[in-house]
Amino acid sequence: RVKALNRLQVILQHLKMSKQTDSTAEVLLEKKGGAGIITLNRPKVLNALNLSMIQQIYPQIKMWEQDPETFLIIIKGTGGKAFCAGGDIRAITEAGKVGDKLSQDFFRGEYGLNNAIGTCKKPYVALIDGITMGGGVGVSVHGHFRVATEKTVFAMPETAIGLFPDVGGGYFLPRLSGKIGYYLALTGCRLKGRDVLKAGIATHFVESEKLPALEKDLLALKSPSKEKIADLLNSYHMKCTVDQEKEFVLDEHMEKINSIFSAKSMEEIVKRLKEDGSPFAMKQLETINKMSPTSLKLTLRQLREGASMSLQDVLRMEYRLSQACMKGHDFYEGVRAVLIDKDQSPKWKPAALEEVSDEFVDNCFKPLGSDDLKL
Repeated sequence: RVKALNRLQVILQHLKMSKQTDSTAEVLLEKKGGAGIITLNRPKVLNALNLSMIQQIYPQIKMWEQDPETFLIIIKGTGGKAFCAGGDIRAITEAGKVGDKLSQDFFRGEYGLNNAIGTCKKPYVALIDGITMGGGVGVSVHGHFRVATEKTVFAMPETAIGLFPDVGGGYFLPRLSGKIGYYLALTGCRLKGRDVLKAGIATHFVESEKLPALEKDLLALKSPSKEKIADLLNSYHMKCTVDQEKEFVLDEHMEKINSIFSAKSMEEIVKRLKEDGSPFAMKQLETINKMSPTSLKLTLRQLREGASMSLQDVLRMEYRLSQACMKGHDFYEGVRAVLIDKDQSPKWKPAALEEVSDEFVDNCFKPLGSDDLKL
């Protein structure tokens, strides 16, 4: 009975697969040789992740992980502009306003997927060609290999919309060298091309036009081990000369970033930026002044605590924060100002860092009892 059932599951799975490769599906899930391939397929919205995509990708990764015939998993985006520009923020906003369950289900599903990628036993290769932000970072950065190209644009711009750099940002950002992660999280700074590699976010750098060949070579590997995959990626990486001579864009500022962003409070970071007074510091101050004060405080604490937590504990903490943001004011106001009315002038409440009390911040981190994220 069990064997027959298993066989049936495999056949059903196969039928589902062939159905899913139709080009109108939001996500294409296919098996080629020994590789499971996930293609994010919403090019018009820069492959933004919605709940139905998450709910299709998660069980597929789990299935491939158990399948002795699947040796690696590749994830990529369509359309040439973006790998994945983030989560479907508009849908979450609409749901949150009316207290719809989607504002819980989306984050639960997304963080569950981030964890599945972070714990995946099969080598996981993300081809982060083009815009890779927010949710797109979540489905790439926790995997074994991240291949950036000259078209890659990385950012965690959440503090600008009253959110925080979630999808496990509290885990990977504080683990970048020095205080780069804190700087990227609080300012939403964008990194491009080879800088994504130099910051430690990507593991490899390959020309965009070479990706189809790289993918073909990955598929051609006989029973690919993590080592064989690494060797192949390294060989492409070594041959790529694009921007090889260029210095890391943050190099000249690293000393300042490390000293300023090591402060224990947002107020202290602002004070240090003012005291520094250099053009770089003033520019960061101007950026930070535009962000949600609540988001800035939540983010700094998220990273400071996340630095010594497991990915699972970070995701549980971030789920609590996501639900606090859904109940607050700034997320809806930020989305309005940046994505809907596009007037770029959000009215944050509270409007100043000093007005965001420690007690309020503490409350956002409190366990949710039976509503906590289960991984």
